[in-house]
Amino acid sequence: MSQTATMNIPIARTSLLEAEIQSVLEPLRSGWLVQGPKVREFEEKWSAFTGAQHSIAVTSCTNALHLSLAALGFGPGDEAIVPAFTWISTANVIEHLGGKVVFCDIDLSTFNLDVSQLESLVTSKTKAILPVHLFGLSADMSAVLTFAAKHKLSVIEDAACGFGARYQGKHVGTLGDTGCFSFHPRKAITTGEGGMVTTNNVELAIKLRRLRDHGAAMSDLQRHLGARPYLLADHPDAGYNQRMTDLQAALGSAQMERAKPIIAERQRLAAVYDRAFEGLDWLRTPVTLAGYEHGYQSYPCLFQPEAVNIDSISRVNDQRNAWMDKLQKRGISTRPATHAVHMLSYYREKYGLKPEDFPAAYSANHCSISLPLFNGMTEVEQSYVVDAVVEGFK
Repeated sequence: MSQTATMNIPIARTSLLEAEIQSVLEPLRSGWLVQGPKVREFEEKWSAFTGAQHSIAVTSCTNALHLSLAALGFGPGDEAIVPAFTWISTANVIEHLGGKVVFCDIDLSTFNLDVSQLESLVTSKTKAILPVHLFGLSADMSAVLTFAAKHKLSVIEDAACGFGARYQGKHVGTLGDTGCFSFHPRKAITTGEGGMVTTNNVELAIKLRRLRDHGAAMSDLQRHLGARPYLLADHPDAGYNQRMTDLQAALGSAQMERAKPIIAERQRLAAVYDRAFEGLDWLRTPVTLAGYEHGYQSYPCLFQPEAVNIDSISRVNDQRNAWMDKLQKRGISTRPATHAVHMLSYYREKYGLKPEDFPAAYSANHCSISLPLFNGMTEVEQSYVVDAVVEGFK
């Protein structure tokens, strides 16, 4: 390729096979478009893959988190611990239920919850902890579960990025009370918008199924397949309408047929980056830990032309942004890994927070960079990114 040639490499790109695209036609032809047989099929495949006893498809990971908290009895005045560096939904669902968000700083080496700080955050009002398996790397779940058991807290795993991520041999989302997954187009399995709740607690699964469906004791599919479909269901709960459609589920279910190859491809792409960048002292690539299997929802790095600390963050941020501009002009899309929620207007103003209150999250907010990684990425595309990165930022 000519050095002057420019490619356009997105941060992510949805890659669907023709059979997966065609799968959406089945519910269209059947006439059953809402939550029905395809949702049930998708749930069964998700449980088989993750090892969860129960999977409940919903409209988004945000709603999966919301339903989990509601089903576990979280409500006004309760407190929940979340990492300060995560997508805003992790905190928003606590606000939606009238609770108080308690931020915990992260371990900058993993971008995940710093479990050493948890004990200092507990109060008599603490009811839940929401560990996030950020970017496809599991949180330290042994420490989280030990802490939660000690303080009798619910554990809701935010596994939005967790497809294919394992901790000590177990798929994330099967370790806490619930696990919550996302099927947004930036994820490895997508239904456009959509989510899944997993749990090993049968009573909790029943509650979750009711709450997603207006609180109904019986789904439309169960009623229509029953002996008396004309009788409406009882509603033991004041639930929500957070049902996935069969159109979405058909697409998700079809992709589950190649779940393992999808993960293997992302791991292969990440390994290419790892080898190419191992000599760059100014770019810290994602860590790999013994007993963890990374799902690589994305490829988050720490940009560190100098040591990242409170004194250097602004300088490093200026250089990172200039480098991101340079890459963008070459057609390479990048992003900050995610955002520090405590620095966003709503939380900053409501709780009176400063960036330096959570210095590792502040550092990650200003100094992280995610590089393009997606299923279907070609060798030529990845080589183009590698060459641009290795060339440097100066």
